[in-house]
Amino acid sequence: MRIDLHTHTNFSDGTDRPSELINKALSQGITTLALTDHDTIGGWDEAREWLRPGLDLVLGAEISCQTQDGISVHMLGLLFDPSYLPLQEVLAQTRDNRVGRMAKIIARMNEAGIEISLEEVHAQLSDGATLGRPHLADALVAKGLAKSRDEVFADWLANSSPFYIPHYSPTPEEVIQLIKKAGGVSIIAHPLASLRGRVVDLESFDSYIAAGLDGIEVKHRDQTPEQQQLLFDIAAKANLARTGSSDYHGTGKMNELGEFTTDPDQWEKLEAKASDRRVIRL
Repeated sequence: MRIDLHTHTNFSDGTDRPSELINKALSQGITTLALTDHDTIGGWDEAREWLRPGLDLVLGAEISCQTQDGISVHMLGLLFDPSYLPLQEVLAQTRDNRVGRMAKIIARMNEAGIEISLEEVHAQLSDGATLGRPHLADALVAKGLAKSRDEVFADWLANSSPFYIPHYSPTPEEVIQLIKKAGGVSIIAHPLASLRGRVVDLESFDSYIAAGLDGIEVKHRDQTPEQQQLLFDIAAKANLARTGSSDYHGTGKMNELGEFTTDPDQWEKLEAKASDRRVIRL
């Protein structure tokens, strides 16, 4: 079994359509695939439509969170009931606030002499996609101001950049509890990926576990072997599921589909915690 529990499509900052992601997963021998676009379930219907025998589909979202001291945290919510309105309202509010945030980032860049417009950024989005910094990066590349997304993030859009502006996000504890009330399971994504900016203190896991955290994304390309071991130990001590995932974005990042996977016993442990059997299979 090959289980990849963290992927993106062009409904957020990936480049593949959900149909393309499904076809790639099938061709590469993935047996269980989670679709986890940022702050949206917009790609769910197309993924369902293109599902074929041999692949189990796990529907979810990667939900933006922020600690009280301003550290960005991403929480994977899987197998939740999409009709649970309080969770959908938080996702909608987060998406709405991304628009205002983008306008402020662009204004700062314009003041610094970097000519880019909100219209040029929106031109990089597919219909219904969640707006994010990668779309600004794509607009800068399309305009010839940079060569790649990676270059834009390194030079202009990292969390330490003067152009960085946070956006509204609930706390990790709030999101964990919302996912649980929606009948799903929560996994903290790449919590020690220091290249993305400040990371959570290890002591913070006590609060997340108390809120009902179900798993930790241990194996991820942005976490060193030493960091992965630290996370493995935290998960083992707290009896949390340990996952490995690609965080695939199509051509938007170097991450390869299925480059890290989750052990079947850990996936079974996670799935058993959902309130209903929501894995989709033909």
